[in-house]
Amino acid sequence: MNTNKKFYISYGSNMNLEQMAVRCPTAKVVGTTMLNGWRLQFNGVATIIPEPGAQTPVVVWTIEPADERALDRYEGFPNFYYKKDLTVILDGKPVTAMVYIMSDGYSENVPSEYYFNIIAQGYKSAGFSPKPLMQALERARIKQWEHNKKPRKY
Repeated sequence: MNTNKKFYISYGSNMNLEQMAVRCPTAKVVGTTMLNGWRLQFNGVATIIPEPGAQTPVVVWTIEPADERALDRYEGFPNFYYKKDLTVILDGKPVTAMVYIMSDGYSENVPSEYYFNIIAQGYKSAGFSPKPLMQALERARIKQWEHNKKPRKY
């Protein structure tokens, strides 16, 4: 394999094949798997948070340096998202891959319908159950409701 390529884990809108084809034309899907110990969360947009026992469906890609630069711009790296190397099991073997995780300071919040549907299309094309996606949406709705029901200070 070309040494300029690296593995990249997507769990949100970058699971969407059409979107990635435009954003990162040389990126290639190498497989799908579950990211263990991490849970999908919506802070307006998708992120993952560590949670023992949780699993998040992911698409694993190979990307080239130009793809990574495009992803850095899209993800607002290094301010909005930071990068972390995580290990996933792909075809029975551990693979270390880079993932973007939202920086601290953002709260759980419902995504736009458009953004949510982009991720839902990615789940469908990858063959994943929508259950983890729907659970993340429901948690965000509850958090938003709890925040909005607090008494206002005048």
